[in-house]
Amino acid sequence: MTTYYNINPKFYVSVDCIIFGFDEGELKLLLLKRNFAPAMGEWSLMGGFVQQDESVDDAAKRVLRELTGLENVYMQQVGTFGEIERDPGERVISVAYYALIKVDEYDRKLVEEHNAFWIKIDELPSLIFDHPEMISKARELMKHQALDNPIGFNLLPELFTLSQMQSLYEAIYGEQMDKRNFRKRVATMEFVEKTDQIDKTGSKRGAFLYKYNDKAYRQDSKFKLV
Repeated sequence: MTTYYNINPKFYVSVDCIIFGFDEGELKLLLLKRNFAPAMGEWSLMGGFVQQDESVDDAAKRVLRELTGLENVYMQQVGTFGEIERDPGERVISVAYYALIKVDEYDRKLVEEHNAFWIKIDELPSLIFDHPEMISKARELMKHQALDNPIGFNLLPELFTLSQMQSLYEAIYGEQMDKRNFRKRVATMEFVEKTDQIDKTGSKRGAFLYKYNDKAYRQDSKFKLV
């Protein structure tokens, strides 16, 4: 090893996962009530250190899998956070990722073991370190990406109503959308397929269920929801 490496300081590198879910018309985050130091008893994102035998991306996937049991989840890198005193334990540089998961597919036992809970996005508690900044940047990135890509379907069940889909995008953007205009726009999307199944949980008449067709989306290069 050359002295070029030896004369420079070494830091810890970690990943933090901002895990979004959508349930009962609400956008939620999966947060830990920490049962370990530092900041024991406080709220935080799920994180971990990058190991020598894995890339940063692989570390984020591992951390997510260890918490939820899920693999092949939609994830995007949010950015790098490296203020000198961001972590009171050591000098730690963290790379943040956001993930979108379906709330009915994760491993509940694993989540309970990690002392993690779903919290409504508008009712977040005080969080440690720079985690609020990570979440803020993740939300802005998600809003931007959801404009031109159908990432929201990663949060919906396999079969969903148009009302559920509209509620999701209203939750992502934090604003009401005109029902008629929204449905007109959806009607032009060949990758949102109407099924013959009906959801009657909301009314006797019920509402048709739809599904997302990824193959059809890849053939349709135009997507602009709002």
